[in-house]
Amino acid sequence: MTIAGARTTLRIREAGDSALLLQAEPAIDPAVNARVIGIAAAVRQRKIPGVRDVVSTFHSVAVCFDPLSTDVAAVTEALREASGAAVSHEAGKMIEVPVAYGGDSGPDLFEVSVFAGCTPEMVVERHASRTYRVFMLGFLPGFPYMGLVDETIGAPRKATPRLRVPAGSVGVAGRQTGIYPRDSPGGWQIIGRTPLVLFDPDRTPPSLLAPGDRVRFVPVISNDRGADLIRSAQASP
Repeated sequence: MTIAGARTTLRIREAGDSALLLQAEPAIDPAVNARVIGIAAAVRQRKIPGVRDVVSTFHSVAVCFDPLSTDVAAVTEALREASGAAVSHEAGKMIEVPVAYGGDSGPDLFEVSVFAGCTPEMVVERHASRTYRVFMLGFLPGFPYMGLVDETIGAPRKATPRLRVPAGSVGVAGRQTGIYPRDSPGGWQIIGRTPLVLFDPDRTPPSLLAPGDRVRFVPVISNDRGADLIRSAQASP
């Protein structure tokens, strides 16, 4: 099924026997992302019996369901109506993320500075000077894919991933930046680390960040300033 939209064409197709996938323009674009987040929210509000999860990505929405108890036609209609209504998602909460850049916390900061042809201090300045959009969560529970990074410091992923990247590590990969919520293998260029807890299954909601949220990275030298930012972030609804 194809749906004509104001900015792009949306397509709905089957993804196996227990999911439907709505796809928009394959681009990292805030407007496209806002639209799919809004569509996902509208479908969730329907509370269709048998729907297990509704997940938005950069430019798509996946609806996972129990094929034995769900009316697939109802799911398709919900996606179609949400798409036709041109729903959008307003900007989410703003979170300031304290980051210790360089040293053991950011082992790839110098490598990124070589890629950028500038000093490590300038990489930090450029990375921390922008407000980033959380486009989606994925890879690990609570891992935020954010952008867009200043193209001059957008170093590519490592050719050989590390076997262990510590929790809280802040990395860049092309025009994206992200934060590892737990120890994990990973190939992003690690330039710093935050003490914030990105994912806690005992917290409601468990993920500190959600699609549509905004993030600013704050270089931290003072432990007091870092503690203030941690308290502020963890207290955000």
